[in-house]
Amino acid sequence: MSNKELFGNNPLQGVKLEQVVSELVDQYGWELLHAYLQINCFKNNPSLEATVKFLRKTQWAQEKVENFYLYRLKNLPKPDDVQYQLPPRDRVIPEDHQPGTPCELSFSDAKRIQEKKRNKDLARDRKKRQSDSNPWGN
Repeated sequence: MSNKELFGNNPLQGVKLEQVVSELVDQYGWELLHAYLQINCFKNNPSLEATVKFLRKTQWAQEKVENFYLYRLKNLPKPDDVQYQLPPRDRVIPEDHQPGTPCELSFSDAKRIQEKKRNKDLARDRKKRQSDSNPWGN
């Protein structure tokens, strides 16, 4: 039985976290990674060793970086809702989905994405405050 049959099709299979970070930094650089991911280990005195150490200790950050690796660097199609609920290393990528060329990224696009996220968060917070202030839901 092959590794693909045992573990499914996933570009992260057998790839160490250090290699993931190294490929991302080589392709995009520290500043652009921070602009998109908003993780301080890419901004404050970034180094491969320190970043990998932080990501190993911080599951949410590691999953965010691995998602970025799969869907920006490897340019795979977004997963369905069921697969998206799984951690990136546990996802099964359909056989017909092959890694493509890395996405072209820019600081202006990163800024647009962060503003969109911030507006979405503000709207969610506003809605929550309104529902909290009115116990009857009116």
